[in-house]
Amino acid sequence: MAEPSGIDPSVAPSGDGCLECDEAGGWWFHLRRCAQCGHIGCCDTSPSQHATAHARQTGHPLITSFEPGEHWYYDYRSDQMLDGPRLGPPEHHPIDQPTPGPRGRVPADWQQHLH
Repeated sequence: MAEPSGIDPSVAPSGDGCLECDEAGGWWFHLRRCAQCGHIGCCDTSPSQHATAHARQTGHPLITSFEPGEHWYYDYRSDQMLDGPRLGPPEHHPIDQPTPGPRGRVPADWQQHLH
């Protein structure tokens, strides 16, 4: 049976943290995984909102949480939460990675920077 449009369980995540934040030396609150290509980006509460920027730039419609213990999808086309299949491992960032993260890059006043 084919997966729903925008979901490819065979694609691995792009890393343990937000790709763009890591490149820029930034930080994130929560992480999201593109269900189509595996891009890891930061959530819309994070200062840079890279997951949504990725969806807009690529047209990839679905994200899923990259947080331990969370399993849900969000569809940018319908602005709805959805259920869907498990993606290939890893399903979340490393357990020892703090939220917000990553360790050593989160400012002391991090709550003041959230959206």
